[in-house]
Amino acid sequence: MNVRAILVCALIAGFSVLPALSQQDTSRPETARFGDPSATARSLQDYVYGVVKKIGAAELILDKTEFGDDQSFKLLPKTKFVHDGKPSTLAQLKVGDQVWIDVKREKKTGDLIARKVVTGIQPTETKGGPQTR
Repeated sequence: MNVRAILVCALIAGFSVLPALSQQDTSRPETARFGDPSATARSLQDYVYGVVKKIGAAELILDKTEFGDDQSFKLLPKTKFVHDGKPSTLAQLKVGDQVWIDVKREKKTGDLIARKVVTGIQPTETKGGPQTR
């Protein structure tokens, strides 16, 4: 008899929660200029964040990274630069810019090599569909 009473109570509790679940707002909030923050965070989660301190022809020195102050990243001819979701160049970077870098560690020397340097606002999906990246 106790098992039957417990099952009945569980069913009643389950049915009482259903109306509350169906009333949840599932629409996506508009976040204006910055798009969906969780989409941006996911797309840059494996990148290293920092503030440009010094720009050289073959290296970029960042301040305020996870590695500490004055961290150097090697730039190769195949390093890609992206600003606001569009191709860019090293010449368009300025000291003080906030950047996200896709980093590869060289196995022999341990140097950090920048594969991709991203600045500005990343395009995210809109109501009309995804934008090109």
